[in-house]
Amino acid sequence: MSLRSRVQAPDESARVGSGDSRLVATYRAKLLEEIDLAEMSSLGTADRRDRLERVLGHILSREGPVLSTQARALLIRRVVDEALGLGILEPLLEDASITEIMVNGHEQIYVERSGRVERLPLRFASEEQLLQTIERIVSAVNRRVDESNPMVDARLPTGERVNVIIPPLSLSGATLTIRRFPRAYTLAELVEFATLDEHIVMLLSGLVRAKFNIIVSGGTGAGKTTLLNALSGLIPDGERIVTVEDAAELQLQQDHVIRLESRPPNIEGKGEVTIRDLVRNSLRMRPDRIIVGEVRGGETLDMLQAMSTGHDGSLATVHANSAEDGLLRLQTLASMSELQVPFEALRDQINSAVDVLVQLVRHPDGSRRLSEIVVLASRGREPFRVATIAEFEPEPMTMGGKVQGRFRHHPIPRAVADRLYLAGEQIPQAFGVHLDDSHLSTREAS
Repeated sequence: MSLRSRVQAPDESARVGSGDSRLVATYRAKLLEEIDLAEMSSLGTADRRDRLERVLGHILSREGPVLSTQARALLIRRVVDEALGLGILEPLLEDASITEIMVNGHEQIYVERSGRVERLPLRFASEEQLLQTIERIVSAVNRRVDESNPMVDARLPTGERVNVIIPPLSLSGATLTIRRFPRAYTLAELVEFATLDEHIVMLLSGLVRAKFNIIVSGGTGAGKTTLLNALSGLIPDGERIVTVEDAAELQLQQDHVIRLESRPPNIEGKGEVTIRDLVRNSLRMRPDRIIVGEVRGGETLDMLQAMSTGHDGSLATVHANSAEDGLLRLQTLASMSELQVPFEALRDQINSAVDVLVQLVRHPDGSRRLSEIVVLASRGREPFRVATIAEFEPEPMTMGGKVQGRFRHHPIPRAVADRLYLAGEQIPQAFGVHLDDSHLSTREAS
């Protein structure tokens, strides 16, 4: 080994460790010169990666810089990620602790871990490299992104949801947001996370088995899909379940499940299948229960009609910041249907269709928690009235501390208790029962 090589070795190692993309680009080009693309296309993903790593190892041994074992492995990993995968995003996608990846232009990469957002010391070499990564993502699902089509929603083969927006709409450069496919948690695990408590789990379990129509409400990242998935696990195996989602995230374990996913228009602007199309079609599939990942528009009216015409026990989520807001948002979304239904009539639909609304909240410390369970007490076209049967009371949070508090349980309305009793479900002792619903304490949504 020459003196020149001995001196340069630490520098090269440092360059790889600090993310020098020029070195990666150089050896990516050398790698592509030596591989047989026809042969590579016939291999599976794992075999393809293994083959590329071996070829690149030979190249580095023959003409590469002198690197430490760690720096050499890092360089091979990065070059193969660039050639085969999504470059510097590949390790992030493999990190199970990351729930969201946010790329704001080629110089800023943020991730969300445990509900907290942090910036990583990573960057793309250039805006062009970022656009190439984006193109690789969207082309895999037969989409395109350019100035004439600067916004794209897509889903990776592994389930992650992807949103892309590029200039001229984005003034911060190309922006890429990847939301990880959430792991399915059980209600018991959510108790361990302090998202809810054992008494609430017993109540929710009874409500699902007794076929109450339940709406899960919450803000962005509050855990709506996670709770919806956990609740759906309580549905008996013998029932036929149809799920309708914009991007398939639910992971039901029952045997008799039909999963439907909406489809965006193709490059020519044709072939779109909306959530509303799927909800309408699901009614013709003889479902026992319908689960809608999130209602966002006119499909809300179809969902409400299904809930009130024989599809008891259906579940859905809606984006809202409180239980009352959730009901008002359902009314607004249902009005987006092409049918000109008076607002009062929509209120009647909601009052007859929705039984229970579960509100979730994401706290400042990143924790997600059930904040309230309400029963819809209003009837007909009267204004929405709700009765709270469970709520979380937070304590003052210390600087930089965790949100602490306790769950409170309130008596269940008699009508709800009777329905649970007739379905053979027990009411947790922590709640109790209102003897007379005429004196039920309710509040009006405003």
